[in-house]
Amino acid sequence: MESLHDTHVKLLDFDFLSLTSSSSHPNAVCRKGTLLLSRAETLGVVTSREHKPDRFLKFTIDDGTGCIPCVLWLNQLTSPYLSRRSPPGVRLIAEAARNFATLIQIGVSARVRGKVTVYRGNVQLTVSDVFIERDPNAEILHWLESIRLGRKCYGSLPVNANASS
Repeated sequence: MESLHDTHVKLLDFDFLSLTSSSSHPNAVCRKGTLLLSRAETLGVVTSREHKPDRFLKFTIDDGTGCIPCVLWLNQLTSPYLSRRSPPGVRLIAEAARNFATLIQIGVSARVRGKVTVYRGNVQLTVSDVFIERDPNAEILHWLESIRLGRKCYGSLPVNANASS
């Protein structure tokens, strides 16, 4: 099985939503059973937003082919997972997450990168990086790059009747 572990793979939403859990690699997902990956990048419009202060921000990104559920954790200062890291480093991570949370608003075009995780049987993107796109051509460019990379690097993309209409 090929692997792009720890590489942010550019995917369209319908391709992201088709990812499945890997039984042999607990921290990775499979694309069509042949490509192992753990990180992804997408670009689209924020269509929903649920904010729990000091806990998390859940939102969805829609690129026209589907909606990716995303979660941005905001509990770095109280998380036992990060308690072993240096306090200044954790504060920087927490500040970056708070800044990202203020950028994510319904209707904005955002490029989001992060770790692909499975929660309650569904794939989601655990966000590590947010960039608000102001270029009106960015989404089309993302589509073209995702399709090109899907064909040349990740294997052939499935035909999606909804994407062409």
